[in-house]
Amino acid sequence: MKIFQCQACDQPVTFEATACESCERRLGYVCDRHEVSALEPVGTSAHPGSAGIPVYHAYAHPGRRYRFCANARHNACNWLVPDEANDIFCTTCRHNHVVPDLTIPWNLTRWRQVEAAKHRLFYSLLRLDLPLATRAQYTDGLAFDFLVDPSETYMGGPPVMTGHLNGLITMNIAEADDVERERRRTLFGEHYRTLLGHFRHEIGHYFWYLLVQNSPHLEPFRALFGDESLNYAAALKTHYANGAPANWEESYVSTYATSHPWEDFAETFAHYLHIVDTVETASTFELHLRPRLRKEVSAPVVIDFDPYQTHDLDRLIEAWLPLTYAINSLSRSMGQNALYPFTLTPAVIAKLAFVHERIYAARGDLPTPDPEAVGTGILKAVITGLRQKVAAPTV
Repeated sequence: MKIFQCQACDQPVTFEATACESCERRLGYVCDRHEVSALEPVGTSAHPGSAGIPVYHAYAHPGRRYRFCANARHNACNWLVPDEANDIFCTTCRHNHVVPDLTIPWNLTRWRQVEAAKHRLFYSLLRLDLPLATRAQYTDGLAFDFLVDPSETYMGGPPVMTGHLNGLITMNIAEADDVERERRRTLFGEHYRTLLGHFRHEIGHYFWYLLVQNSPHLEPFRALFGDESLNYAAALKTHYANGAPANWEESYVSTYATSHPWEDFAETFAHYLHIVDTVETASTFELHLRPRLRKEVSAPVVIDFDPYQTHDLDRLIEAWLPLTYAINSLSRSMGQNALYPFTLTPAVIAKLAFVHERIYAARGDLPTPDPEAVGTGILKAVITGLRQKVAAPTV
């Protein structure tokens, strides 16, 4: 994600900021400009359903009047809604289907963290111009249930499982508790487990449903990821009983990706979002990377481009590999584990290329390749062109 700044005083501000620490102006996120913007009050709304709510002019888009999303009253959203719009919720919050009982303080605390991660997810999806229909627009549109585990209530019942089904993403808000999330990460033998990672993984299932299922790209998908018609429940049962197969690192980005082709695609999609969002942050700082290695002099890798508008996957990978080497080294210097504890092999990069092409084809920025050539063509091209780049040492 890029770095934002207050347009009134140039003070750097965060994505979730609601006020500038320097000039104290109110801040809000203008979705159609992808900017956190300084605001100037211009009265109250006369729109039905929002009467009396403060309205603002945004420095990032001064020609429109905006009001805050209804979830701003819970300090859970800083996104703006055009005052002429009928919705009281912003582009992100209107996808919420169920939220926890917010009169319980602990639920409210966790839900705010869940919303912060979800808003970062939507930043990427909107930058990629991916389709985001709501349930009001489409029967299987994207929706979210944020649920409290029954073990926390007097009602009891089976635990809430984070997952996706026909456009509905369910999230157990216990994942917002750092201690509980770390317990589960250790229990399942995972290298990485975050709220944002959950969202990026589950949205991968949704976009498999939109971009791959019932499309000409299903067979190329199977050539790379495997046959998704295999029994899903049985595959997961086998995975949890036996673990990942030997040498799984050669073809999969994580152990969970080995469980079933659907999970492989979702994990790959999540990593694609990890890459573009982190590279955008690096590009904001125009990072130059050139490891000082003995007997080797290489040109610096300059990260100064917009990864959300980059057709060439090679350029993303060329930036990502040395960037992860650097950030993992920095993290270990602070006594922390690697920030990105994964290795991108040629086979994994081939899968990333499939995701990349499906996204750009969906947004109309790339001509759709010959479906018969996608699976083998991407694989050969990526392995041939990037094998040496992937051979960098893993931190």
